[in-house]
Amino acid sequence: MSKLPIISGENAVKCFEKLGYVVVRQKGSHIRMLHESDKGKKPLTIPKHRVLGRGLLRKLVRDAEISVEEFGELL
Repeated sequence: MSKLPIISGENAVKCFEKLGYVVVRQKGSHIRMLHESDKGKKPLTIPKHRVLGRGLLRKLVRDAEISVEEFGELL
């Protein structure tokens, strides 16, 4: 298992947009994303912070049903 990179919330949003997620709303600093074509995938809530914690990023990757390596390739 490779290590997760340290990225910002904005970079994470861009990566998940490449996977087919779209921003549906934002409240404060939290961005809510849904998968455009596959409604069975879990929605993602990404804080728009400068640095995302590794635990949160790992959970987002797991909820998007991709591996850490695949996420690293999206960067």
